[in-house]
Amino acid sequence: MEQDANRKIIHLDMDAFYASVEQRDNPELRGRPVAVGSPRQRGVVAAASYEAREFGVRSAMASTTALRRCPDLIFVKPRFDVYKAVSRQIRAIFAEYTPLIEPVSLDEAYLDVTTNLKQMPSATRIAQEIRAAIFEQTRLTASAGISYNKFLAKLASDFRKPNGQYLIAPGQGPAFVEPLPVGAFHGIGPVTATRLNQMGIFTGLDLRQQPEEWLRQHFGKAGSYYYTIARAIDHRPVVADRLRKSIGSETTFEHDLSTPEELTDALQPALDTVWEYCLRAGVWGRSVTVKIKYNDFQQITRSRTCLALITHRPWLDAIAQELVASVLPVPKGVRLLGVSLSSLDSAEESAGRQLALPF
Repeated sequence: MEQDANRKIIHLDMDAFYASVEQRDNPELRGRPVAVGSPRQRGVVAAASYEAREFGVRSAMASTTALRRCPDLIFVKPRFDVYKAVSRQIRAIFAEYTPLIEPVSLDEAYLDVTTNLKQMPSATRIAQEIRAAIFEQTRLTASAGISYNKFLAKLASDFRKPNGQYLIAPGQGPAFVEPLPVGAFHGIGPVTATRLNQMGIFTGLDLRQQPEEWLRQHFGKAGSYYYTIARAIDHRPVVADRLRKSIGSETTFEHDLSTPEELTDALQPALDTVWEYCLRAGVWGRSVTVKIKYNDFQQITRSRTCLALITHRPWLDAIAQELVASVLPVPKGVRLLGVSLSSLDSAEESAGRQLALPF
């Protein structure tokens, strides 16, 4: 199936969105390392300013780790109602150009401008106008990636951050992907990147040299996705107003797991991925599901639904670990472990509720 090189896709990503809003609204924070989140013992960084990132502070990082890396880090309590309001302003700007807007989170979206409301032939020019309008109306900066598919547009938006944009034109995709580390590819997380590195696969070119059958053998259905993105191919359309119902992450292990300690440690990357999405998207969930696949491919799930939204990472961790504990001792080796969070609800709707511990 040939991909349509005539498509014009823009990936817009606000620069350090939550932290930038706080620096905009409080002049005393400008130019200083800022983390949105809680400095408490079990707190998590929801977002970090670029000044904080210079010290290695990142979103979804434990607050204690962030403070060790940057002792002068200033923590600011999240204001999701404000972030949501600014996000609506930005979305309204997008809507002046195209109805094909696929939000990824409060600060990130894909736009299909192949045909657009202003009949502009240049996607690069559209991205420039949108970024200028965002700054004029919100005093915040955005970065943009422009290309002929979503995968490349996402890569391109990271290439000139902050406050920049980059174009990957038709025909340039395969060459652009070749030298990139596989960990830079959207859809390949840190655990999978490490596993690929252990197999001698470090770059896009290394990944492209692997047969699809081999990738599927080692990574399941995701192997086919890796095969296509190594060739800069992505047929996914921009889906307008997509409402995500759940978020999940899972890992297939090279060696079977069997002890409680192994399972506890192995669950952490999946929990990190799920929680990072919640922080970025400003949504929380009520239902936690743990998925286990044994070495004979038998699969089981264990779930728990809470009355209140799970708005703190320690709650999610505790519930997931309790679900894993409910199947111990495992009767056979575990080859896959995953966790998902569903019954998602926006932060705006959850704001102001009196939340009790969900367990």
